[in-house]
Amino acid sequence: MAVRIAPSILSADFSRLAEEVEAVERAGADLIHVDVMDGHFVPNITIGPMVVKAIRPHAKKPLDVHLMVSPADPYIEAFCDAGADGVTVHPEAGPHVHRTLQHIRACGKRPGVVLNPGTPIDAIDNLLDLVDLVLIMTVNPGFGGQVFIERQLRKIEAAAERIARAGRVIDLEVDGGITPETARRAVDSGATILVAGTSVFRGGASAYPSNIAALRG
Repeated sequence: MAVRIAPSILSADFSRLAEEVEAVERAGADLIHVDVMDGHFVPNITIGPMVVKAIRPHAKKPLDVHLMVSPADPYIEAFCDAGADGVTVHPEAGPHVHRTLQHIRACGKRPGVVLNPGTPIDAIDNLLDLVDLVLIMTVNPGFGGQVFIERQLRKIEAAAERIARAGRVIDLEVDGGITPETARRAVDSGATILVAGTSVFRGGASAYPSNIAALRG
């Protein structure tokens, strides 16, 4: 199965966000990745449910919403109602991640769990029956344009092994420092979805098709 590309709108031109979403979809994006940051769980503040609601009519592809907020539970329904297709949360972002994932599923959305570079792989061991996606961060979340952390390749491989044993269809997404070179290494380690911001959005809309094609390898 070919790797899917999820451009992160964190690197888009926010003054033209609807146009940017439409442009990357025309260029071949498979999902639209939405990074939600609260300035507390991570050192940056980005967007809320109103922005997701605003871009929803312009996105024909699934909206892949990554909540980097703590606590996450009070915001689950707001992002689901705004048009998220999947919602991904961190185990550290609430007291009961098991319950949080059940809540996302009850809202009719695809639940996902995300591991920061310092979060051990065994954090997903009791969650794989609840999720449709595992996201491995290959940078510390908060800002775009960071350098890929090489040691996370082992974690991608370990996640792929666990998913294979789980016997369920679970996407393995990788986010952080994705370039054409690191993309290939992530895919070789088991990634099925690549999140990329800077590598997709550099050069303007005319460059988006070639940028996405380069990530596919």
